[in-house]
Amino acid sequence: MLRRLYDWVLHWAETPYGSWALFLLAFCESSFFPIPPDILLIALAVAIPGKALFYSLICSVGSVLGGCLGYLIGWQFMAGIGNRIIEFYGLSEKMVYIQTLYQAYDAWAIGIAGFTPIPYKVFTITAGAFDINFTVFILASVVSRSARFFLVGGLIYIFGPKIQQFIDKYFDILVVAFTVLLVAGFVVIKLVL
Repeated sequence: MLRRLYDWVLHWAETPYGSWALFLLAFCESSFFPIPPDILLIALAVAIPGKALFYSLICSVGSVLGGCLGYLIGWQFMAGIGNRIIEFYGLSEKMVYIQTLYQAYDAWAIGIAGFTPIPYKVFTITAGAFDINFTVFILASVVSRSARFFLVGGLIYIFGPKIQQFIDKYFDILVVAFTVLLVAGFVVIKLVL
């Protein structure tokens, strides 16, 4: 079933509605949909490398707005919709752990979930459920989601279609390495200041 969803998502790159599909996919993925928008972002950006950064912007805006829907689901509809989404991803038993992450790291938990392959939707929903400060949630989401999508779009913009195979093959490793560097940079800034 996931493979059919994946193929369905990719087919939008071949239509004139690719940009709208990218926005809607990024929006839905941030609150409930299982397929990440990266695959459509890559397909669109590879097709027209000169528009890669524009596609990254569309993806970022859609994702942050979808994250707001996820926050709303957790804040107002956790008992009904929110718990079902969390259960669908098999993460019900992780709720206490996620709450602990929020209590200890607040924006960092959102930022790392927003940048890495961790299901961001789980963190958007639980941010609302645990009443995380909405401004902190938005700022962390804007930074992390933009960094993720502009990294992909930027690589394609600079290196063109030949970078697609590299990104596809090493996406998770690239994300983890960049996250480690990002966290290390903030630690250094904190120690220096």
